[in-house]
Amino acid sequence: MNSEHNHNHHNLKNMGDSRLILAITINMILTLAQIIGGVVSGSLSLIADALHNFSDAISLLIALVARKIGRKPADYFKSFGYKRAEVIATLINLITLVIVGIYLIYEALWRLYEPQIIEGWIVVIVAGIALIIDIATAILTYSMSKNSMNIRAAFLHNVSDALASVGVIIAGSLILLYEWYWSDTVLTLVIAIYVLYQAATLLPKTIHILMEGTPKNINIDELTKKIQSIDGVTNTHHLHIWQLDEHKNALEAHIHIDNFNNSQEIKKKIKHLLKEQFFISHSTLEFEINHCGDEHC
Repeated sequence: MNSEHNHNHHNLKNMGDSRLILAITINMILTLAQIIGGVVSGSLSLIADALHNFSDAISLLIALVARKIGRKPADYFKSFGYKRAEVIATLINLITLVIVGIYLIYEALWRLYEPQIIEGWIVVIVAGIALIIDIATAILTYSMSKNSMNIRAAFLHNVSDALASVGVIIAGSLILLYEWYWSDTVLTLVIAIYVLYQAATLLPKTIHILMEGTPKNINIDELTKKIQSIDGVTNTHHLHIWQLDEHKNALEAHIHIDNFNNSQEIKKKIKHLLKEQFFISHSTLEFEINHCGDEHC
């Protein structure tokens, strides 16, 4: 039964990798088509969308490599395992997005000084194709994004790409109907600002994990009070909580108890409390005897 479970789990992982490979391939093809369309038509917003799609393809590629590295078991070199590879991949992807966003703003502002004639029909047709592919990529990554910050970031990028493609279609239509060439520049700025907004919302969480910050859903004061409410526990200090990766929390603490004979029973209760109420799966507890009421004695 366990062998069958492991086999099914392995198949799910392979299916996820296949989806990522397919998403990377179609995004690379789309990027090339958009760049060609942008150069031929003179549309900056189409090239902007192409760069965003390219960053998504690279993001998916990094996510794929990080997933494979993250599956490696713990060893003497990485005793906690390799799961943080996905967090590092997320950081790389977000920094890339920031660079792309800043570059797009620079190009859009420069275009205000050097306006160019834009072929509206090419913009609309290429952006329409891009919209279909963006939706397909989002569908491929949606189910995988529920349990992975790395894949979730890529999924959100694809959703924003779809919105950007809608914007490019609107700009192309405005050029065809009213010759509002400035709309292309405005849409480029909107895409760039949205890219930077996404990076700004995801970066703090990513950096928080890498800085071994306390999980945001855990209140240290509440946790400390619950530990100290257990029979036999008199005090708690040197308490540290951090995230090993996106889903696994760790804790270490010194626990003052009144009788070493009860240490195993107390440890069992604390670990059960940590796992069931605070989702801390890895904990290291050091027990100390309280000889008097003075915490410095």
